[in-house]
Amino acid sequence: MQEFKAFAMKGNVIDMAVGVIIGGAFGKIVSSIVADVIMPPIGLLVGGVNFTDLKWVLKPAEMVDGKEIAAVTLNYGNFLQVTFDFLIIAFSIFMFIKLLTKLTEKKKEEAPAAPPAPPAPSKEEVLLTEIRDLLKDRK
Repeated sequence: MQEFKAFAMKGNVIDMAVGVIIGGAFGKIVSSIVADVIMPPIGLLVGGVNFTDLKWVLKPAEMVDGKEIAAVTLNYGNFLQVTFDFLIIAFSIFMFIKLLTKLTEKKKEEAPAAPPAPPAPSKEEVLLTEIRDLLKDRK
């Protein structure tokens, strides 16, 4: 149990959980933008077509013994809508990460760089220093 607690409390796991929750909420926002803002004008441009309603009827609905048998359809419009949602979400996340990266790089550039450590003395300098110290001791 202690090992699981240590695993669950690691920063990476908690960060990932927060990311998944925020990503789900972000996906809903983008899906709403796509469905409610972007797709209606596109549908208007292509003749008022609602993409989610597009389908190929492979076998029409029919009545057999007073019971209706549903049509067999290939719902490619829903696939187009989901693909469009994915592309917009992926592009939005790409732009967000690009913005975060740019802000992070800007902060790193603004932070003063630590002065470099002085280089270690060469072997010759060490040897000359020892000789100087020995000569000082003789006097």
